[in-house]
Amino acid sequence: MNDPVFIEQLRQGNREAFKILVESCGDRVFNTALGILQNDDDARDISQEVFIGIFQSVGGFKGDSSLTTWIYRITVQKSLEHIRTRARKKRSGIILSLFGRENQITAPATPFFHPGVLLENKERAAILFEAISRLPESQRVAFTLHKVEILSHAEIAEVMNSTLPAVESLIVRAKQKLRESLSDYYEKNEK
Repeated sequence: MNDPVFIEQLRQGNREAFKILVESCGDRVFNTALGILQNDDDARDISQEVFIGIFQSVGGFKGDSSLTTWIYRITVQKSLEHIRTRARKKRSGIILSLFGRENQITAPATPFFHPGVLLENKERAAILFEAISRLPESQRVAFTLHKVEILSHAEIAEVMNSTLPAVESLIVRAKQKLRESLSDYYEKNEK
């Protein structure tokens, strides 16, 4: 994947090389986006945006990091941009409804069910993903890359343009916050 010849083929717009890239990285991009966005349709949309962006900007890939790291970075950035845009739209919708310009009733968020979770674990997984969605952005990204994508702390540091100690701290704090927010659920349901 980090072969200079392959990267040069991508830079030159070689469609076969791009097809190989999509086939080899498509699942990683989708799973990363899904872990952050917790919505199947949004993750598919972001995956497409990521590969369109890669196709359009691969000429600017400097090779400072591995191609895979660069792709993870783009995926994380686009996923977070999507969350921020959705939050802005939600806030503006609330403000408009407060001032009577829009009489729209918003449906409560439906629980997220990850497709890789076994049926008997769906309820617990939905509660876990809800708790993950409430983590601060950087903790959510580090935790997702570590637990969903199984990246090492060093790889996460590279993706997040951070230091190894900072990533380790983010993951520890994410685990602590998850433990705190899920403790009541597990005390009630795991007896």
